[in-house]
Formats: sequence, C-alpha cells, structure tokens
Amino acid sequence: MTSLMRICAALLLAFLAGHAAIAADVSVALPPGTAIPDVAQPGPAFDAAAATDAYLALLTPEQRARSDAYYEGGYWLQLWNWLAGVGAALLILTLGWAVRIRDWAQRRTASPFLQTFLFTIAFIALLWALTLPLSIYAGFFREHQYGSSNQTFIEWLVDDLKGLGFTLLGLGLLVGAIYALVRRSSGGWWAWATGVTFLFMLLINVLAPVFLNPAFNDYKPLPPGEARDAILSIARASQIPATEVKWFDASKQTKRISAHVSGMFGTTEIALNDNLLEQTSLAEIKAVMGHEMGHYVLNHGMRLSVYLTLILGVGFFVLDRSIGVALARYGSRWRISSRGDPATLPLVFAIFSTYMLLATPWWNQTIMGAEKEADLYGLNAAREPHGFATVAMRLGSYRKLEPGPIEKWFFYDHPSGRDRVEMSMQWLRENQALFTPAAPATTAAPE
Repeated sequence: MTSLMRICAALLLAFLAGHAAIAADVSVALPPGTAIPDVAQPGPAFDAAAATDAYLALLTPEQRARSDAYYEGGYWLQLWNWLAGVGAALLILTLGWAVRIRDWAQRRTASPFLQTFLFTIAFIALLWALTLPLSIYAGFFREHQYGSSNQTFIEWLVDDLKGLGFTLLGLGLLVGAIYALVRRSSGGWWAWATGVTFLFMLLINVLAPVFLNPAFNDYKPLPPGEARDAILSIARASQIPATEVKWFDASKQTKRISAHVSGMFGTTEIALNDNLLEQTSLAEIKAVMGHEMGHYVLNHGMRLSVYLTLILGVGFFVLDRSIGVALARYGSRWRISSRGDPATLPLVFAIFSTYMLLATPWWNQTIMGAEKEADLYGLNAAREPHGFATVAMRLGSYRKLEPGPIEKWFFYDHPSGRDRVEMSMQWLRENQALFTPAAPATTAAPE
C-alpha cells in the first residue's frame, strides 16, 4: 500500500503512523534541551569542521547503528512496496477482476465519469486490502521495533483507514477527470492531465490545513508564552499573514518532532506538534519554525507544485506510449479495447508506479533544492545555529546521518544530518559577532 500512497502523496502533495510489537529499550533521542559541545562555542579559535564532528558525536555508536539500520531498511521497503503494489495490480488485471469491477460500475450508472469514479474506489480499496500485510509491518510493527510509534494497532488502523478514505475520494475525482480527458481527446490527453493534476495539487494545499490535518490530530491555539511570542516575532518579520500559532497532539501517534507553515488563499496555518514543544528548547523551536516559514516565504508550495507536476507530466507521457503498446498486445486477452476504459487502471497503476520508482532521484533532488533553501532561510531568520544543529541530531535518531553519495542522490529528499550541522556551523563561523560581546569602543585621547 505504501507504493500506492507514494503516488497519492505525489498527486496530493499532502503535508501529510495494547502494542503487539517489539519493545524498544534503547534511547533513540537526545535528552531535552539544546546540547552545545564546548568546541562549538563561538570564539577566535572556532573551527566549523571540529564543531560539526563534535555535534555528530552527541549520538552514541548504538544510536547511530540503530538509525542507520532503520533508514537503510527503508531502501529495501521501497523495492518491496513497489513489487507488492505492482504485483497486486497485475493480479487484479490478469485474473479478470478489473473487468468484473468495470461491469459492476456500468450496471450502477450510465455516466462514464461516475463509472470511472466507482471503479477507482473499488480498485484502490482492493489494492489496499491485498497489500495490507506489508503496510502493517512497515507502518506499525517496524515503527514500534525502532521506538518511534506510540499507537496501539487499533489506533494505527483507524488512522490508516482515514487516509484511505481521503485517498478514495481524492483519487476517485482526479482519475475520473483524467479518464474523461482520455475519452474526449484524440491525442495529447497527457498534457491536459498534467494541468488538471497541478490544479488538484493546489486545491489540496488549500484544503489540508482546514480539512485534512484536523482529521488526524486536534489543533488548538498555542497559549501565550515565550515560544508563541518567538514564533510570531519571526512570522511578523517574514511577513507571514498569520496572527496565531497552533499546536497539535502528534504524541498520540509518534515520538517524532514536526511542524508546518502551510496553506494559501487565506488558509495559512502555523503549527507545531507537542513533541517539539515538550522535548526541545526554545532555540530548537525557533530553528524549526524558521525553516518551515522559509518554505512559505520562498513560495515552495507553488514552486514545488509546478516542478513536481512536470515530473508527473513526463510520467503521463510515458504512460500514454506504454499503455498503447500493452493494449495492442494484450487488450483482447484482458477484454479491454481502449485506453479510456476504466478497467485499464490496474495497468496504469503498474506502469506509473514503475516510472515513479525510476524517477525517485529526480523527484528527491527537486525537493532537496527546496529543503536547502528553507534551511538557509531558517538560519538567517531565527539566528539559532545551535538549535538548528541540535534538531538535525534529533532527526538523526531515524535518519542516517552520513550517507554515501549514491545513497544521498537516490534516496534523500532532505539534506543529511551531517550536511545540516555543517551548514549551521559554517553560518555560525560567518556570524560570530552576533553571539560574542562587542569590544568596548575606544575614544581618542584629548590633544
């Protein structure tokens, strides 16, 4: 199912896991508070490289090994999720289930759009069921094994079903619209589909703060205090049109810290989770929120919608060429005569999943560019290099801190922990005057 959800996330650009699991008895996070190694203190002898190494040494070898194992296991999960998703889709196609679902939808309505909508819902639900065992392992058991989840199985399943519900509705409408374009266009449908997908992404960006996020967590105004004042101060300096900060109860699901500044067209929302509030220092909170505000100020929501839609557009073009060849060879066997037939959806899913797997580096490096920009913006806006470095180390409890160049190119859509600490220490080296007392002014002796 994760393979399906990866494509859903691509299409939706969502900002959007009694424990019957292996108990985690190894500490996976730094203790509360900003930990500043002695060698990282500003001064005449400050060495950014030495400071970076000192920060990376904050995690024990056991914590590093655990983090590396978790993240490297995710590489294999991408492969297994692709195999499971494509295998299930082809099973639905070759066993004739797709045709049966199509015929069922045709008996329910005469509208081609509604037929496609119903087929899409039934197909996604069936795919979800077939790949559920892998989803349970990846989303529940594995997260408990590595000490990240706080959910019982029932709580995890309820959240997964909520996500499935949004996926059914969203993709049902989007796929219905795209198939309508296929049926009405003699050619070039993929270009129109690219435009529709872009508009759909923008719609989700608007709806997420209002409807999607609150379905999974309770959002409440952050009470007045030091954290709220500091966040709003950065927001005002960044000219972000928000007058309040919200916090949400992510601790019921995970031990991880997170925040976002999202929305557009009047739905802008500044929010951070309770883990960030309770497990970190004010310097770290300011660093995280500065980064998230960087995404907003630099218009990454719109820019990434454009860039990532172009990647999807290439995928639609590849799909257009591939599905024609497949139908010419196997269409009669599958009882599918045209690409506008909703029964082609399992084939579409298999082809598009394969394209997305191969396009992983392109996708990730596109996001990576935005993340680096937001990192730099956050450093300049919050002026908390030590907070930023400490947060990078906290994230290092489940992200490999020092990947090799091939790993980084293929699997990383955010800068590595070492890269982020190094960036913050280089920033500190160039801005030490902000953190050291100014020398007393001297006056000329009277003549």
